[in-house]
Formats: sequence, structure tokens, C-alpha cells
Amino acid sequence: MKVVVCEFMDQPAVAKLRTRFGVTYAPQLVDDRAALLSQLHSADALIVRNRTRVDAELLAAAPQLRVVGRLGVGLDNIDLPACAARGIQVIPASGANARAVAEYVVATAMLLLRGAYLSSVEVAAGAWPRARLSEGREIAGKTLGLVGFGDIGRCTARLAAALGMRVLAHDPMVDPHSPIWTQTGAARRELDALLAEADVVSLHVPLSPQTHHLIDAGKLALMRSDAVLVNTARGGVIDEYALAAALRGGQLGGAALDVFEHEPLAAGSPLADLRNLNLILTPHVAGVTRESNARVSATIAEKVGDFLQAIAT
Repeated sequence: MKVVVCEFMDQPAVAKLRTRFGVTYAPQLVDDRAALLSQLHSADALIVRNRTRVDAELLAAAPQLRVVGRLGVGLDNIDLPACAARGIQVIPASGANARAVAEYVVATAMLLLRGAYLSSVEVAAGAWPRARLSEGREIAGKTLGLVGFGDIGRCTARLAAALGMRVLAHDPMVDPHSPIWTQTGAARRELDALLAEADVVSLHVPLSPQTHHLIDAGKLALMRSDAVLVNTARGGVIDEYALAAALRGGQLGGAALDVFEHEPLAAGSPLADLRNLNLILTPHVAGVTRESNARVSATIAEKVGDFLQAIAT
């Protein structure tokens, strides 16, 4: 059986797959669509991250494809109905990068609340903005609002609680009587109430027609003027024009964005001018660390391998 890996994967996991199957490991294929499609003609499995579009064109080029492994958890780059119609199994690395994302959320929330860590250029130049930067806030005692309460949201809740935060969560997919509420200590809230109450709001929902621009001008207006917003989910969940306006108008205390509606960030983006903004921008790396990459890769190598072995017997 043939496995094609078209985005980067931890080498020990690739080596493990090679002990069981024929493997084409070519992370550059994500940027060469024609070459990728030609490799898929005889492929039984495809392993991707978030940049490969698993769409009708790709599936048509892969008549033998039986499984798609996703090195991560977001599935908006995969045509799930088309895969289901073909009987193609889609396997995400659920939970494997939760710790990395949770640490990113807590770390950036602390940076934004304290407000002192973007002063290196000033201090190196001889300025001493001590008075201006003496109004930073501690994270202990603050309220964290989680929009989405799956594996990552729950891991974030536990880290935040350990730092003395009070945790609220909104997720209509989680049963109100689920023991997870007691286990994590999070209190359930409707979305509007959560936005109004939280000092830190962190987004953990998939991108769908229902969540596209979920956080728009109206929702941002509900937030406290000194609250901060962290998005490690998908860029399209936030209306970036509305967010930029809220930051520049002093209607929001700060934001950290790891994901954007268009990646890389397009020229002329409303988020491009960072002057005087408490804004942190990172290139979709919240879930990617040395440790999480090893866990994600090992998880997908094992699950895809076991699936292929099962259908071969």
C-alpha cells in the first residue's frame, strides 16, 4: 500500500510508516499541485496539514484513496461530504496538540494583560517608559471565557484555573449535564453573557457557515473595553475589519491572532498597521511545537497505519 505525505511530518513517524508501507514523503508537494495530483493516482492514504486542499479535484485524481490523515484537528481544508460519499476515512489528530495551543492562549493572554513586553525597541534606544507600563494587570483573579469547549478548550481551562483564573465556557454541543463541567470547574454561559463577563476571550470553534464572522462588530461591542481576545481557531471566525476598528477605537484592550481569514496575511489587511496597538500576530503556529509535532505525527502514523492494515486483512 502507498502513503503520500505532502506536508511536513516528524521524521520518526515517517520512518515508522515506512516499516509497514511504501511512503512518498515530499513536504514540498503542498506547493506543487500538479505533482501532488500525479502522486495520488496509486495512493491508498494521504497525510496533510492545513494547507492542502482535499477537494473534488484531488479526490478525482486519487481513485484508490481510502484514508486521509490530518496532522492537526481543523478539517475546513477537507471536503468531508465528498470523502464520505467515496467511503474515505478522515482521521484528525484529536487532542495531540491541545497542550501546545493551551499554553499559547495562556501565554499570550498574560502578555496582553501585562502590556510591557513590546517595549524592547524603546528600552534599547534609551527610553524608559516605566510609568506608562506600570498599569499592567495580573492574570490571577481574571475571568477567561472559552468559546468552544472541546479538547483544546478543556486543556486551556485547566491551565488557566491553575493560575487562579475563573473559567467560563460556551459550547452548545456539550451536554449541560456532562461531568466535564464539574471536572474542569468551568461555568456554562450563553455566548453574549460570556463576552460581556470575560477579561480574556479565547476562540476554539471550527470554521463553518455558522461560525463565519461569529465575532463581528456587534459581538465585540459586548466585550469590556479592557478585555483581550485570543484566536487560535480559524481566521474567518473573526471579522478582521471590525476587530481592527475596535482596537483602534479603544473598544478592546488587545488581541492575539494566530490565524487569519487569508493566510499569509494579505497586503492591505486592516491588521497590518500595528502602531500603538496591543496586538500580537503569529503565523498559524499555536499548535506547532517540537513536542506537539512529535505527538501529532506519531498519532497519525499509528492511526492511518492501523486503518490501512485493517482494510488489508
